[in-house]
Amino acid sequence: MTALNRPARLNRALLALLGLLLLAGGGFVCATHLRRLTVLDPDAALVPGTATPPTWVLYVTAGAAIVVGLLALRWLAAQLARRPRTHTWRLEQDPDQGRTELAASTATEPFVGEVTTYEGVRTAHATLAGTRRAPVLALVIGADQSTDLGAVRARLDAEGLPRLRRALDLDTLPVTVEFRFDTVSKDSRVLR
Repeated sequence: MTALNRPARLNRALLALLGLLLLAGGGFVCATHLRRLTVLDPDAALVPGTATPPTWVLYVTAGAAIVVGLLALRWLAAQLARRPRTHTWRLEQDPDQGRTELAASTATEPFVGEVTTYEGVRTAHATLAGTRRAPVLALVIGADQSTDLGAVRARLDAEGLPRLRRALDLDTLPVTVEFRFDTVSKDSRVLR
């Protein structure tokens, strides 16, 4: 699932790094204030003197700010790529006799409808990504906390996925399944 969920992996790594830096900085400040560390004098001025710093310091500061800003923009861009890219599949055998196109979302709608009828499943969302030659299915299932996830997965493998493969005329269809536990009642709707 790492290829399908790159933003989550990136977020965890960046948040862990930021958290460690903040903890280290806070620990250093507290230890200096309590005079446990004698690297800095807690009563000294923060910066020595009020003279303008050398020009190279200003350039390094501006360069560091630009790098941090670009990294922040990259992080924001990664948030937008939540799902794998879907394509419209062309199913024609002979282009001279016509063309048949199938949107990936149209292909998964009946499958998602079937999965939501499984016992304990409240919501389901499927994304059919890739091309017809190299398809991949990402499935997110919202289930009750008391649901037997093994039974849901077994039913997927025995009924839902083979039916979807036959409908799409595929020999294989790699699948990643993510289970999420819902705490809302069966009658309420989850807004997305």
